[in-house]
Amino acid sequence: MRQTFTKSERLCSKKVLGELFKRGSTAGSQQTVGTFYLFPFRALYLPIRPVDQAPSLPAIVISVPKRTFKRAVDRNLIRRRIREAYRLQKSLLVGEDSLSRPTPAYIAFLYTAKQIISFEEIEKGMKLALKKMGSL
Repeated sequence: MRQTFTKSERLCSKKVLGELFKRGSTAGSQQTVGTFYLFPFRALYLPIRPVDQAPSLPAIVISVPKRTFKRAVDRNLIRRRIREAYRLQKSLLVGEDSLSRPTPAYIAFLYTAKQIISFEEIEKGMKLALKKMGSL
């Protein structure tokens, strides 16, 4: 698998984003939405693709709160670190061993830490989050 992050892997649709966040906030009542917290992320993911469909990569969105990080420079730094961690670890979702498992169609990673943390910590959290999503 090539370690790229193409346009098709970015979630840009306002309709899908609205549905993901609307249904993700009431995850207890919805069967199709998954949500969990794993430092430094809160992850939301929306419908699971069937197993018989060709495995493809999910579209993702990364959110860093403006309330916590006032300067755009800081938010962009965190987003770049998260994007790179995802790019390096996405094979955990769609790899040779996961062909029999379904994969999420859309994923939102919400950064919840109150300070800027190192790339190594972000990568460790991303690896754990993707393993958890891959095993669901």
